[in-house]
Amino acid sequence: MAESHQSDSRKLLVSLRETLAAASAGQERLDRITTLIAGAMQTEVCSIYLFRDDTTLELCATEGLNPDAVHQTRMRVGEGLVGRVARAAKPINTADAPSAPGFRYMPETGEEIFSSFLGVPVQRLGETLGVLVVQSKQAREFTADEIYGLEVVAMVIAEMTELGAFIGEGAAMGALHQRPATFKGGIGQEGAAEGHVWLHEPRVVVTNPVADDPHEELKRLTEAVEQLRVSVDELLATAETADKDQMQVLEAYRMFANSKGWMRRMEEDIARGLSAEAAVEKEQSTARARMSQVPDPYLRERLHDLDDLSNRLLRILTGQGSETGAEMPDDPILIANNIGPGELLEYGRKLKGIVLEEGSVASHAAIVARAWAIPLIVHAGPVTTEALNGDHILVDGEQGTVHLRPEDTIIGAFRDKMAMEAAQQARYAELRDKPAMGLCGTEVSLHMNAGLMADLPSLEGSGADGVGLFRTELQFLTVSRVPRRGDLVVTYSRVLDAAKGKRVVFRTLDIGSDKVLPYMNPLDEPNPALGWRAIRVGLDKPGVMRMQLQALIRAAAGRDLSVMFPFIAQQEEFIDAREILWGEIERERRLGHILPGKVEVGAMLETPSMVFAPQQFFEMADFISIGGNDLKQFFYAADRENERVRRRYDTLNVSFLNLIEEIVTRCDAARTPLSFCGEDAGRPIEAACFAALGMRNLSMRPASIGPVKHLIRSIDIDALKEVIDAARLSGAQSVRPAVLDWMTRNRRR
Repeated sequence: MAESHQSDSRKLLVSLRETLAAASAGQERLDRITTLIAGAMQTEVCSIYLFRDDTTLELCATEGLNPDAVHQTRMRVGEGLVGRVARAAKPINTADAPSAPGFRYMPETGEEIFSSFLGVPVQRLGETLGVLVVQSKQAREFTADEIYGLEVVAMVIAEMTELGAFIGEGAAMGALHQRPATFKGGIGQEGAAEGHVWLHEPRVVVTNPVADDPHEELKRLTEAVEQLRVSVDELLATAETADKDQMQVLEAYRMFANSKGWMRRMEEDIARGLSAEAAVEKEQSTARARMSQVPDPYLRERLHDLDDLSNRLLRILTGQGSETGAEMPDDPILIANNIGPGELLEYGRKLKGIVLEEGSVASHAAIVARAWAIPLIVHAGPVTTEALNGDHILVDGEQGTVHLRPEDTIIGAFRDKMAMEAAQQARYAELRDKPAMGLCGTEVSLHMNAGLMADLPSLEGSGADGVGLFRTELQFLTVSRVPRRGDLVVTYSRVLDAAKGKRVVFRTLDIGSDKVLPYMNPLDEPNPALGWRAIRVGLDKPGVMRMQLQALIRAAAGRDLSVMFPFIAQQEEFIDAREILWGEIERERRLGHILPGKVEVGAMLETPSMVFAPQQFFEMADFISIGGNDLKQFFYAADRENERVRRRYDTLNVSFLNLIEEIVTRCDAARTPLSFCGEDAGRPIEAACFAALGMRNLSMRPASIGPVKHLIRSIDIDALKEVIDAARLSGAQSVRPAVLDWMTRNRRR
């Protein structure tokens, strides 16, 4: 790039810094900036548009357009050339603006006399804050150098907007991170919580985006990048148990850390007048903007790697690590881009809620959130760039909504809702020691799901009859290598101790699909939910399964033991797994170890194929548990992690209820105990319908036991069965409308 352009950019940035440093109001600063830029770019017009809300831009300052249009001219995202720049987060450069696609004529600004148009997004970390525009009467396209220079200036404006340099009257010039903001996401775990933000990775604040000495900034950048490269090389050298995926990430880090193009662009930014930190953040903003535009998941992941590497480099340059000195609030709501189970467990049960920009409804974080019975919202972007530590926040896990810095009316309504829920929970607590028995005398046994030792106190407090599902994979997911058998023996023994004689069903390791062990080489599968997972992994790699079964046998030490194998898709898989278990029991007998008092071997029915398995399967299994989440997604061919389709299909659809009833019939014929485990078991209406179809055991999160028991005790289960049968005979697609109508009229209050 020509030295003269670099010199001009530095001069302009120095002038901008002086303007920003001068004691003046936000509007005066913006006005001076537009004058400076128009002079430096030799254009008749320079205008700055800022967002007044999520969809509307407002002209906040101009040199060359009608000054009366300031704070009066507004446009939607995508409307006009300015709106197109904001929507695409990319520059628009044209010599004939009136003929360009999307041009909007705004007579109040007088802009129709200007031919040339160059607009660049004012953005920070991928978030577009506004648009910077220059225009001239001369019909010409701006050069690449001029575009680049204007982007550098826009970067500084973005940083200073973030720091509150342009606060003034009106919504568009209000202070950032102080306005109320609402985010909509996916429901990872239901519930409601009020608290204050705790950022898992506090963002780096760049306080001086303009360089005092470009040569010194280049030196700082070079030294920081070298330190970054060394740290990445050390990570690669010491990655003893890293799997293929982790190694690919580290190799991508090393590739980017040694990228000449990445380094050259940052050096050019510094040469134009940016500080080292601002140069890094400019590249990071560009990467984040591209992430939202790239459809290819591999390329998007690589841009994510670059974004993460930029964060590491910024922390080296600024010395701002994860320890900022801020104190965690007493009621923390964790905000993160994403988080692993180990990191999440380190926070302990003090968290009141979790909000993630990424994540999924079946992620490790969701498993932990369910265990802790705290609300979790996933895909709630861009909350990490908007939230600040200590911000007041409301998390509505029922609606998938996050209210950041909420207004008083929202707070009042939310607290009323929480108070009603608390009152309901108090009523449910009174039912703790009472049976879940319908008015007709039909009794249903309610069990809880668990996966952590911290869950077990809920066994007594919730009134659960036992643990219908203990997820053993969490002990594997939170460590960097295969757990030792002795450690598992201690864990499983403590679980049985805490159960105090109540039945605990241990599901063997259910990995694969969304649950990949950090030390297991994941396969590159186009559809992992239908791939190498659960019992398939256990049978193909029996070493870990044998070790886990040994730990369960030793932990039982004379007590009853219930073992359940997950994701059985054909009878042979259950037979093979069962034989491995009996083989390990025989081995333990030969070694002289105490054997379990009674052993039950069950299967989790999660695939439609097993509904039609040979009758021998139902007779052979000591018990069967319907894995409702997977069974429903395979039955409807609807990915349960896909928000577009997972709520499209009703559990109370006649076809799905017919499937459930067929399973009940086959288990009854074999006299094999049957339970339903999954999200739907904890939904009172669905649970009541399952009971009406003959299901006598349900397993759910502890917080759901009270509501389910309350409903079952208030209705006649036999009468509900008649309502369901009548709705099915009527040809209805779902029995839900008929069931809800009947309950409204016949439920005992």
